[in-house]
Amino acid sequence: MKTSAEQLHQGQLNLSPEKGRDKRLFIDLDRCATGECKECVIQCSYCYHPQKPGNNGIISVAELATYALVCRRCEEPHCVNACPVDALEQQKEKNKLLVRHNMRCISCRSCSHACPYGTIYPENVPFLIHNCDFCLDRRNNNDEPLCIKTCPFGALSLKEADAELDENTFLVGNNIIVHSTHWEWEKA
Repeated sequence: MKTSAEQLHQGQLNLSPEKGRDKRLFIDLDRCATGECKECVIQCSYCYHPQKPGNNGIISVAELATYALVCRRCEEPHCVNACPVDALEQQKEKNKLLVRHNMRCISCRSCSHACPYGTIYPENVPFLIHNCDFCLDRRNNNDEPLCIKTCPFGALSLKEADAELDENTFLVGNNIIVHSTHWEWEKA
């Protein structure tokens, strides 16, 4: 049986997430995009991530949130067409949501260069699988995950999913709440 973290990173993102009383990982993509931090220094407690510097699950969360909220879902996706190894897929049945097949990705960054809107950031292109498991099995009652404690700019926190969401704040899948200045077709 696949966990929700495994499903999320295999393109099985719940496109109709529901509010709930659980606490979900909150990421402020606008704060991450300010340029204050030159590189992500967040630490990760997942047992496979600390073994390699720069390997943390937040990279996958930021990438997923970007694909879900910022990507313009082009009719003819240049990023997908530019990939020499078919590592990017636009899922027609999921409202053209992009998914990266990490085991195919060779980190050539062709996709980020081909995107006419600059929504595939090179720093979000992982060399290895950096999947976040949201510390679902390791969270104590009041203890914050290590990523939240080590983010120097406060871009991460835990938020209750049944609270009223602020403007430009969205539920993404079953485990993430994202603040991002969201691009919308209707306002283009």
